Amino acid sequence: MKVVKINNFEQLEKKLNKYVNNAEIEEIKKAYIFANEKHKGQKRASGESYIIHPLNVAYILSEIHADSKTIQAALLHDTIEDCDVTKEELEKNFGLEVMKLVESITKINKINFSGDTEAIIANQRKILVGMTEDVRVIILKLADRLHNMRTLWALSDKRQKANAKETLDIFTPIAHRLGINSIKSELEDLSLRYLKPDAYYQIVEKLNKTKVERDNYVAEMMASVSKVLNEHNIKHKIKGRSKSIYSIYKKLDKGKSFNEIYDLLALRVFVDTEAECYQALGLIHSKFRPIPKRFKDYIAMPKTNMYQSLHTTVFGIDGQLFEIQIRTYEMDKVAENGIASHWSYKEGKSNMQSEMEQKLQFFRVIMELKNEGSEEQFVDSVKEDVLKDTIYVFTPLGDVIELPNGSTPIDFAYRVHSKIGDTTIGAIVNNNIVPLDYKLKDNDIVKINTNKSSTPSQEWLNFVKTTQAKNKIKAYFNKSIKEDNHNKGGDLLNKELRKRKISISIFNENIEKLLSELKCVDINELYINIGNGKYTPSQVVNIITEDNITKEEIILNKTKDKEVILPTVKNDIIVKGIDNIKVNIASCCKPICGDRIVGYITKGYGITVHRMVCPNVSNLNERLIDVYWNEAITKKYPTSLLIKSLNSNILMEVIAKTSNSDITVESFKSLSSGNDYIYQITVLVENKEKLTKYMNDLRMIPNILSVERLIK
Repeated sequence: MKVVKINNFEQLEKKLNKYVNNAEIEEIKKAYIFANEKHKGQKRASGESYIIHPLNVAYILSEIHADSKTIQAALLHDTIEDCDVTKEELEKNFGLEVMKLVESITKINKINFSGDTEAIIANQRKILVGMTEDVRVIILKLADRLHNMRTLWALSDKRQKANAKETLDIFTPIAHRLGINSIKSELEDLSLRYLKPDAYYQIVEKLNKTKVERDNYVAEMMASVSKVLNEHNIKHKIKGRSKSIYSIYKKLDKGKSFNEIYDLLALRVFVDTEAECYQALGLIHSKFRPIPKRFKDYIAMPKTNMYQSLHTTVFGIDGQLFEIQIRTYEMDKVAENGIASHWSYKEGKSNMQSEMEQKLQFFRVIMELKNEGSEEQFVDSVKEDVLKDTIYVFTPLGDVIELPNGSTPIDFAYRVHSKIGDTTIGAIVNNNIVPLDYKLKDNDIVKINTNKSSTPSQEWLNFVKTTQAKNKIKAYFNKSIKEDNHNKGGDLLNKELRKRKISISIFNENIEKLLSELKCVDINELYINIGNGKYTPSQVVNIITEDNITKEEIILNKTKDKEVILPTVKNDIIVKGIDNIKVNIASCCKPICGDRIVGYITKGYGITVHRMVCPNVSNLNERLIDVYWNEAITKKYPTSLLIKSLNSNILMEVIAKTSNSDITVESFKSLSSGNDYIYQITVLVENKEKLTKYMNDLRMIPNILSVERLIK
């Protein structure tokens, strides 16, 4: 958003004329005349007449098309606090709705913040009070804070830093949750300017140095993208998009160099419909090569603050990297203004508004609490997840615990303390015994029963909601698995040493050599790696004796985690009715001769051959074509198997079985370890008959639980 400063009502009126009717403008003008009269003679720290501040707050709100009542409240927002105007006087002149908005913003603004902890806490509490009454209050407060930040230069260094920190800690997260990006970005940049001026101006200087060059690249890229969209009759508008200084700072702060920030060169493409967003994306990708893993579809999966857009990064003009965002005009309105893009407070509130206001009501539960528990913890919990889908539940002593909606007693227990979570055996909610997967509700009073000898259950991972609880449960079991593998690895190694008649003293003399060659930090890691199957005991002992490793171990070393390249299939697969077309084997299901197969016609890559049972094509009716294996095939094709075992030392036997089957192990990966061990092996095999025999042979190996063909 371009920063505009105004100094008279006519400038505001010109902006309002674009979306507010004449009767409402007259009401807004009446509020301006009233505020101007009441603030007469008052000056701001900047030396300007005080009325300039409410005028500019109203203008900021008009840029996001705030409703007329909010604009009136913006013009009047300091009259109760600074002009001895009463609530009754406001209600008489402007109605109950405007008076309530002004009263709420006054509650938030009443304290003169010094920047110390107590002031921040008080400030946050008053923000929450304002939010519980009407979501417009917090949007009004954000606009108020933005204009104050624009004139922060008039305050002392100490107050500049305090206000900037408070803005980053409290206001920008709220603006983010409400989706008001236009205000959030400017607040972040202004905060950085006063908190870390050296970093701020260093980035500004670098941007200025490259501005002409970047502008030229952007202009060329805009012309090129526009040309390809015009050729396909897609009506559009394109803008160059500048990266916010604060977002560049955050990336530099994470260790990236200036040249590694992809979206310094950026475009935003606007189209009329959602379908055209995807069409435009396809056309841009057909002309400019995209970077893998840099594509994000926020249209199909919007962010929690309602943001929708397609993001992609491509190699553009002269190989320069461009981040391109594609969205409709309506999506852009929501992306910039968030909840403020839905100003319908008179009749028929949108579902989005109802949901947002319902979320805001949750905060009233906290505000009604007496001063029980730590006020610091109270504030931190609010700051951590402002405006998320949150519930508030209580301990039997009345302490409040904030949790995501859908949380269970286990989430509650871990939020109270890790030890309580680990030793939970039952829960009582509102004096009733409930199962541990019970979904807690707002205002529930929760009591956790514990037993100091109890431990977590892995089943809890199936229903806990919070990341904290999941991580604590996983950490417990990871520690337990490590201990089991450590003991198992030590036992296996000792058995191998006794079998090979190698004394412990010789083993101890070679520990440094072993740790170096196997890249282990200490002997404990070596035992764990033997226990989890990463190394076999014979591999370890062979390093001491310098014996030649077995043929199977040579194969293991060559094939571990090897990438398998699918062969060309020229003449091996016959496409019904078509000659000389490119045919590829699908990497998801890897069909082999003898499998029932079907062809899928891709865009620009010929035909991809899948197994009939592959879920990637089983539900498709269009773009499928009949294909057949050439009966004269003698070539081997790769296919993948998933082997589940109770034992980690089965790979040698798996490889040994290939010698009787005319099958080659091309690669293997260890996918997981725990109570069971899972391996993915890719084998080269001539046909399905030989593969079936090999799989049956594998199932006969002791400790192998299952052998299945893999489809990704």
